[in-house]
Amino acid sequence: MVEIKIDVSELKAEGGDVVKELAEFLKEKTNAEVKTLTNEIMVKSEEKSLPKQYLRVLLKKFLHKSELKDYYRIISGEGGALKVKGRKLPEE
Repeated sequence: MVEIKIDVSELKAEGGDVVKELAEFLKEKTNAEVKTLTNEIMVKSEEKSLPKQYLRVLLKKFLHKSELKDYYRIISGEGGALKVKGRKLPEE
């Protein structure tokens, strides 16, 4: 069983609906069990291989679809987790 954490604490600034939409998107695309906790999403798969790189691509697709790609990026977190991090926007 593969278990991957995704830290969405910074994404919550966009609203709670965005996190729920992300959880539904991941559940639909991976056919895995997706739990939403306070500041993270847990993806548990019964299959032996759910590559972290595939989840990263799915997260990028979700950000693009939600028109949030300009404001957030996906980075590796501690302990093999993924993190949705806010981009530093250039000041005008």
